[in-house]
Amino acid sequence: MRKFLLEVCCGSVEDVLAAKEGGADRVELNSCLFHGGLTPSVGELIVAKRAVDIPVMTMVRPRQGGFCYTDAEYRTALADAEQLLAHGADGLVFGFLNPDGTLDKARTKELVRLAGKKTKVFHRAIDVAPDWKEMLSQLIELGVDRVLTSGLAPDVFYGVDTIREMVEFAQGAIEILPGAGVNLKNVDRILDATGCGQIHVASFTQRYDTSTQNNRDVFYGGALYPPEDRYDVINGAYIAEIRAHGETTMR
Repeated sequence: MRKFLLEVCCGSVEDVLAAKEGGADRVELNSCLFHGGLTPSVGELIVAKRAVDIPVMTMVRPRQGGFCYTDAEYRTALADAEQLLAHGADGLVFGFLNPDGTLDKARTKELVRLAGKKTKVFHRAIDVAPDWKEMLSQLIELGVDRVLTSGLAPDVFYGVDTIREMVEFAQGAIEILPGAGVNLKNVDRILDATGCGQIHVASFTQRYDTSTQNNRDVFYGGALYPPEDRYDVINGAYIAEIRAHGETTMR
């Protein structure tokens, strides 16, 4: 059997529990996965750390819609990062870009310094870089440990050639973590084609909450009017099927 590390993208403590039950080796804890993942609450992290014995990476992203932040948003990101680290985060997941999509080296350097010996992960902001080789070189120089990427493609399955190039270009100086669109049908192909020993997965199922059924005309969300009687949670059984493709590298 192949060996690979399985990281699961989570949006709540319930997701973390389901991911762990399904065989996840590591989780990335977020809020608001609908917008690609935002910073989780400190309370969410505290409960997650009490509940599982696997590494919990925490997203640091103060808002949706790009990665070039105002000064106030950046100060918020720093304050969040400090609190997350103080309450047990095993690493930070972040991405700071300039308006032209190049790396904001000053802000990235500050997050790396703040994280210290904890794992530093630059997320899929690299997938909109005008020159990924230049950005990857800069991240290596700054001391980032890992990059989460779809290979600059909407779906990682179509970015495997680029991810393979990233692995060869990095020469072990930084970890490359493929993610976005990984499923049972393509997981083997992605691992084989990229040569990576780890993968990032998100798979959800719906859970129902009947507490709003007395008035179905009321909505609490935005213009999309999402259903108020259901929400997404990690599909632990599906995660377990992906885990069954190989042994964990954590043992």
